[in-house]
Amino acid sequence: MSGVAFICVIDDDSSVRKALLNLIESMEFKGCGHRSAEDALGCGDAEAAACILTDIHMPGLDGFALKRALDERGCVTPIIMMSGRDDVLLERRAQEAGAICFLRKPLHAEALARCLTHAVGNH
Repeated sequence: MSGVAFICVIDDDSSVRKALLNLIESMEFKGCGHRSAEDALGCGDAEAAACILTDIHMPGLDGFALKRALDERGCVTPIIMMSGRDDVLLERRAQEAGAICFLRKPLHAEALARCLTHAVGNH
């Protein structure tokens, strides 16, 4: 892969989204942020990205619905799902949905870096 990998961040919380973009850019990736799955799908960023980092729980399309929509479009972009909810079944649901990684908020930079490296290396 040449150039800097493009990571699409989708989170309805603007402060979380901005913090994640700053963290991603500090890891020398290029990032874009969207407040909803609909926005990311509408402009094509989700499908153009080397990886998608999405919250699971959002108004409108949630992370699982986003993954289904991408699958229906034939998009194979790796997806990392994240959640601030303490639900032991979420990680299993994320894996079953096809997420390459599942992260709990607040995210740890090292865990995010591992997931991004894994995702971008497989894209």
